Amino acid sequence: MTAPDRTATAAEGRADAPRRTPPVVRLLVLAAFVVILNETIMVNAIPRLMSSFGVTEASAQWVSTAFMLTMAAVIPVTGWFLQRFSTRRAYATAMGTFLVGTAIAGLAPTFEVLLLGRIVQAAGTAVMVPLLMTTLMTVVPPHDRGRVMGNVTLAISVAPALGPTISGVVLQTGSWRLLFAVVLPIAAFITWSGLRRLENVGESGTDHVDWASVVIAAAGFGGLVYGLTRFAEGEVGLPIAIAGAGLALVVVFVLRQVQLIRRGSPLLDLRALRHSTFARGLLLMTIAFMTMLGAMMLLPLYLQNLRGLSPLQTGLLVMPGGLAMGLLGPTVGRLFDAHGSRPLVIPGTVGIVAALVGLTQLSLTMPYAVVLALHVLLMLSLAFTFTPVFTLSLGVLPAHLYSHGSSILGTLQQVAAAFGTALAVTVMTVRADAVVAEVGQRAATVSGMRWAFGVAAAIALLTVVAAVMLPRRVEEVEAPVEPRDPVDPVNAVERLDEPAGA
Repeated sequence: MTAPDRTATAAEGRADAPRRTPPVVRLLVLAAFVVILNETIMVNAIPRLMSSFGVTEASAQWVSTAFMLTMAAVIPVTGWFLQRFSTRRAYATAMGTFLVGTAIAGLAPTFEVLLLGRIVQAAGTAVMVPLLMTTLMTVVPPHDRGRVMGNVTLAISVAPALGPTISGVVLQTGSWRLLFAVVLPIAAFITWSGLRRLENVGESGTDHVDWASVVIAAAGFGGLVYGLTRFAEGEVGLPIAIAGAGLALVVVFVLRQVQLIRRGSPLLDLRALRHSTFARGLLLMTIAFMTMLGAMMLLPLYLQNLRGLSPLQTGLLVMPGGLAMGLLGPTVGRLFDAHGSRPLVIPGTVGIVAALVGLTQLSLTMPYAVVLALHVLLMLSLAFTFTPVFTLSLGVLPAHLYSHGSSILGTLQQVAAAFGTALAVTVMTVRADAVVAEVGQRAATVSGMRWAFGVAAAIALLTVVAAVMLPRRVEEVEAPVEPRDPVDPVNAVERLDEPAGA
């Protein structure tokens, strides 16, 4: 019996057996939760940093901006990295880098050292989600991927939502350094536990890295995200030039990858885009992520600047939506396994549009319960969208493109986050400036937010169109393409229960 036959037989044999999440995926989900949590954990610490280091608010905001920029610069490299190095080595590198960055940030004597720590933290974080997605697609049989992907969605959705709330609680008891002091031992224990049990999945490759592509990707995606971020903060001239230069370098990066594909050694294999279902899913995810991040930026401004809530109160008000999105993930995953994508994604995208339309009715007196309900609707609709589209989009790819597909998704999410924020702020500012003389500053700002949510709702209509065009299941798209190095999902999982060698 050939390796592919053994894999298919094993998967079929487990179809009616009690299902469980592979240990390797559980370990990586836990690790991903901890590292992703740190992306938003510094949101409420800005005033403390300004006082501790004597820096301006704009400078202090760099603890979050530098994290996002590093993610945008590093993620394009992860497709090559995950094929070049084994699972254990990739995990050890990612978590080790994150631990070093956390220690540097927690002990930072100056603001510059703190920024360095955040950059190192982000470099480790950038590897974890592509590693998790690639491993999941390799060891989980197709019939069970939705359920397991739902558990992944729980981690990557709840973590960012909890970040501001956790930081608000911790900062009530002491210094901003406690944020890193709490995370460091937890991350160290997870790293130690993972390395004891984690075993390699698949085989590492031998391709050499194209360093020119690394530099171009870092400068291009980093410059694009930086320019959009600074533009969203109100600057115009230089940020636009930087974003334009970044976009030009991204084009150069794409053209270079096309050349490298002919030689067989691209840094980011763009052949994944030849799969139409992956490309449609990518478009849908990018737009949905853009609208989500725009809403996540506008609502805190509305609640704090216009309604007078504290950062902690704001975090508590928006936390139910993030928790609902994450907790619904496993259920959505099981529904996807049973019924396919379209019965979930079409209502989900319609719900996204409906929530954004509802937010166009913001006012200075809107009951908080209505704001909460609209935010929960948006997050639940995103839950019905993200898990099926992630699973379906990556599922149509051949196994050797899993890591590259995950990297493409992650990269565009970072760009979408920056673009969505910049677009929301631009629309809000332009509208507010147009009516401020007539209605006053507060009412003008509310009017600007309404327009921003209206533009987001109009753009989100494209997600409904993309959802209608998606197939229900992978089998309806094309015959599965066997990986270059097939992995028996049963044996790969069973080996994880044994102590791993060095």
